Amino acid sequence: MLVFERRRQPSKFWTTITPVLAVVLTMIVGGIMFALLGKNPVEAIRTIFWSPLFDPNLSAYARPQILVKAAPLVLIAIGLSIGFKANIWNIGAEGQYIMGAIFGGGVALALYPLEAWWIFPLMILSGILGGILWAMLPALLKIKFRTNEILVSLMLVYVSEHFLASVSLGLLRNPDGIGFPGSRNLQQYASASNGELFTGTGIHLGVIAAFVSIFALYGLIKFHRIGFQVRVTGQSERISRFAGVNPNLMVIFCLATGGGLAGLAGIFELSGPTGQLSIDFNVGYGFTAIIVAFLGRLNPFGMALAALLMALTYIGGELAQFMLNLPAAAIQALQGMLLFILLSMDFLSQYRIKIRKLA
Repeated sequence: MLVFERRRQPSKFWTTITPVLAVVLTMIVGGIMFALLGKNPVEAIRTIFWSPLFDPNLSAYARPQILVKAAPLVLIAIGLSIGFKANIWNIGAEGQYIMGAIFGGGVALALYPLEAWWIFPLMILSGILGGILWAMLPALLKIKFRTNEILVSLMLVYVSEHFLASVSLGLLRNPDGIGFPGSRNLQQYASASNGELFTGTGIHLGVIAAFVSIFALYGLIKFHRIGFQVRVTGQSERISRFAGVNPNLMVIFCLATGGGLAGLAGIFELSGPTGQLSIDFNVGYGFTAIIVAFLGRLNPFGMALAALLMALTYIGGELAQFMLNLPAAAIQALQGMLLFILLSMDFLSQYRIKIRKLA
């Protein structure tokens, strides 16, 4: 008989190896799914995970695009991980990402057609503020009424989506757009454009900001007093009180940081690759970043690798849709599988499996 025995301490070996095993199992299960859809599973997996990196006909375009796709995932995951380390669960980064884009984009559209150097920095600050304000709603409700931040932050995602649709059809709609929904294209507004840093690559300031955030989180958690307070709060709220941590301030700090970085990712995407506020502006980065955070074990460098992996599935998935006629839903299912399998395998780090003879 198989018996699961709880470990005294989580296994470092299984904690390290399970993300790799989860990726391998995702490829296997994903291959089975593709076969059931009538596609060649080996070809599908190769197109998604191999071709963007090593196919000479595709890699020159795909490699820099992987960095571009990974940037918002890194920014959002870094912000979320601080709360997750403290057992404060912000699941609404998608809404904060949307509000950051609306606040920052609203500033640019209000100032159009003025050209000035300070417009883009003001957009960035407004985007961060939009994300923070949206994150403060679950924070204040948790502090005042002890509500569950998971549910509140998640429900606010749907509110923000309706708000996005409203401004795309009304307040921020392009007056020269002949009635079509969506704002002006910020890529055509020089002072509000987050243009390419290297011609032909698509790499923009958001990629640099994501890179900086990795080292900022490492320094915060390892060397700063706040990082110590975050770690202690995650281990035990009661012990954290003895260490002088104010739990209410910790809730505000964690949710504000997550919201601010999600809002920053939103304004970088709006002013860069996307260019325009529209009903379908959000593509799920806020939810995918949760997978990135857990796949990277809340470690900044692990999350960077996980973000690159998820970005690879985005770029490879687009290639598979174009070259193999795979449905977009199948690629989304593959990404969801990765989180499900990872969480399912986490029990190996907490439990050891023993075979016990029946008496």
